[in-house]
Amino acid sequence: MSGLYERHRAVSPEWLALYYRHPVELTHGEGRYVWDADGNRYLDFFGGILTTMTAHALPEVTKAVAEQAGRIIHSSTLYLNRPMVELAERIAALSGIPDARVFFTTSGTEANDTALLLATAYRGSNQILAMRNSYHGRSFSTVSITGNQAWSPTSLSPLQTLYVHGGVRSRGPYAELSDERFIEACVADLEDLLGHTRVPAALIAEPVQGVGGFTSPPDGLFAAFRQVLDRHGVLWISDEVQTGWGRTGDHFWGWQAHAEHGPPDILTFAKGIGNGMSVGGVVARAEVMNCLDANSISTFGGSPVTMAASLANLSYLLEHDLQGNARRVGGLLIERLRSVAAASPAVREVRGRGLMIGIELVRPGTDEAAPEAAAAVLEAARAGGLLIGKGGGHHTSVLRIAPPLTLTVAEAEEGAAILADALHAAA
Repeated sequence: MSGLYERHRAVSPEWLALYYRHPVELTHGEGRYVWDADGNRYLDFFGGILTTMTAHALPEVTKAVAEQAGRIIHSSTLYLNRPMVELAERIAALSGIPDARVFFTTSGTEANDTALLLATAYRGSNQILAMRNSYHGRSFSTVSITGNQAWSPTSLSPLQTLYVHGGVRSRGPYAELSDERFIEACVADLEDLLGHTRVPAALIAEPVQGVGGFTSPPDGLFAAFRQVLDRHGVLWISDEVQTGWGRTGDHFWGWQAHAEHGPPDILTFAKGIGNGMSVGGVVARAEVMNCLDANSISTFGGSPVTMAASLANLSYLLEHDLQGNARRVGGLLIERLRSVAAASPAVREVRGRGLMIGIELVRPGTDEAAPEAAAAVLEAARAGGLLIGKGGGHHTSVLRIAPPLTLTVAEAEEGAAILADALHAAA
């Protein structure tokens, strides 16, 4: 393994991060488990950053990929593409957006980049509202609207970004307020902000912040925001790259926890829909999607192979009610983890919904973030046979837990037990 690591370092950028002091090479997987090059087996509670959404080596998906690859692998969007049209029809219907149009990309970054292009062109403004502690991708435009210092490497930007309160419930100036008062304070902040600036093109927001540590506002915040945005003519972009497809359990889309005033104007997705294949996309009502007055195509967006994989994956997810499984097993897992955390003075909060759970670590007896503790637990969990992620603002002190949505109760118990040992060992 050290030989491959040295080769990696010789040809890769220094900023291309790897987990673990001794990085692991994953060679194959099945269900919720993966194996490394040394034959060690791990229970996967991170799914390649919430991307292996259903299961590793899901037969329905691998069969669809093989069959489509045997027919034609690539054509581009310059030709009619049956799998792309079929998937677009299904996503348009599921999105909740009236008269929806769908454009496919190869990643969440590219999806958000496209949404920003649409919004700024439609509104004739290069000003964007974004949430503090947010993450929206690694392109030049998306790092400029990312409210998380650790993932925004440049202050140069084609956009003027203004950051809004509300993405983090348990920290910041409104943390001690009730949910109702918290929403009122954030809405007042938004109103005040809009009174001191030109009208922005859009607000982009993750219903549950992913890289930011699985933080979220009280249900209804974005519905309250929507009333203000509509009054000012500002679009709402819901970044569903991590929250979509039923992962939160209670809802198919994250925005539905804030649904009082209807769906967003633009919805972006990626990650889980392809179950590991490179798929992203944008859904918007026709008036917004069709606002561009220049030609555009996508060479790799809507690839026949990735579309076939996504169709098979989406069918499996719906037919087996994986959203319901995320709600049931995720509810059990979060309660189990809260029980585990009660014995650890380093745990400030266990939060989340469905199979999207964060464990925030602090230095015992304080409210200070503890990134060194998160790194230690990550290592101890791997030693115990469990893969998890981490995130949480620029301190990276939150353990991120997001297993495939087919997770069983027994596997949830197994993972929680390993995490309990890892928290104890790291302490």
